[in-house]
Amino acid sequence: MSAGARLVDLVQARIDEFLDQRSPILAAIADDTAPFERFSRDFLRFGKRYRARFCYWGWQAVQGFDGVDDPFGDAGRRDLPAVIGAAAALELFHAAALVHDDLIDASDTRRGMPAAHRLFEREHRERNWVGDATRFGMSSGLLLGDLLLVWSDELFAESIDRLGDRDDARAARVEFNRMRTDVTAGQYLDIVAEAAWPDVPDEQALEVAERVIVYKSAKYSIEAPLAIGASLGGASMAQLSALRDFGLPLGVAFQLRDDLLGVFGDSEVTGKPAGDDLIEGKRTVLIALARQTLPPSAKRTVDELLGDPELDGDQVQALQETIRASGAIDAVERMITMNVERALDALEDAPLTADARDALSSLADSVSVRTA
Repeated sequence: MSAGARLVDLVQARIDEFLDQRSPILAAIADDTAPFERFSRDFLRFGKRYRARFCYWGWQAVQGFDGVDDPFGDAGRRDLPAVIGAAAALELFHAAALVHDDLIDASDTRRGMPAAHRLFEREHRERNWVGDATRFGMSSGLLLGDLLLVWSDELFAESIDRLGDRDDARAARVEFNRMRTDVTAGQYLDIVAEAAWPDVPDEQALEVAERVIVYKSAKYSIEAPLAIGASLGGASMAQLSALRDFGLPLGVAFQLRDDLLGVFGDSEVTGKPAGDDLIEGKRTVLIALARQTLPPSAKRTVDELLGDPELDGDQVQALQETIRASGAIDAVERMITMNVERALDALEDAPLTADARDALSSLADSVSVRTA
């Protein structure tokens, strides 16, 4: 079994163990809380575990265990359970963010399955409860996201408590707290961008979209997990700086790829409807770049259709063709390539372990050239 697969298994086992511990707490409250556990387990069984992987390799990057036959063995690994726990906490935080994101975007699906609020809505309908099923689903989905946030903090605290009163535990907590503020602010910037775009001059639209990418996704997807893992390992300022210089541009590339998939991705692969970002009205870097080169009539068409929840398949296809003709796809691809190169350049001669540099280089390729 590869190191990556072993890491994913260890993180999943820690998530399952944590949910097993919380199950009797929910059950003692009331049987009606069972969907919280059931939906949490279903939601947390999937995913590529990128945040967990970056957290682990951030830690390994400063530990100096190059060439160890079993990177998850006992030799020099007394802090491994704390790192695996922190990585698992990041996955719970990510799940919470996705549940809330689907509510904000009114998304029906996630990873090819009903979004959490739609699962609660279905629960309401199947039990023939009174009241509005859609509102019940949204309210319950909000609470599930909140519960996952609470649990992510509990799991993170349990994990770093293993380290005792150490500077590296406190440093990791600072990084974790900052990450939560960044992504919440970034999510708000995203919905502001969707609502306030008519007031944004065309020459500033790209800057606004890039700021959303940095705070909503890039920092919390890659930079923060790296910094949390490295902090747990007692990283020096030079090591943290090198990891940030790697993580932020790679996080930007990661989200730029996601933006392309949100418009042109195969729904059977992404698990989301084709052109979902167009229906949701996302004012992404892709859209900002397209509007820079479109003639006025085409630009007006994009502005009129983008974000219309009633868009049909033909209209989605027409928007896709307009964006494709603008040259924005090629421009985004160039931005992805440039940011990946910046990230990889930051790894060269960085004061990090050789094994970690190799693993991070491989992850850079994985997150930037994905199809889902």
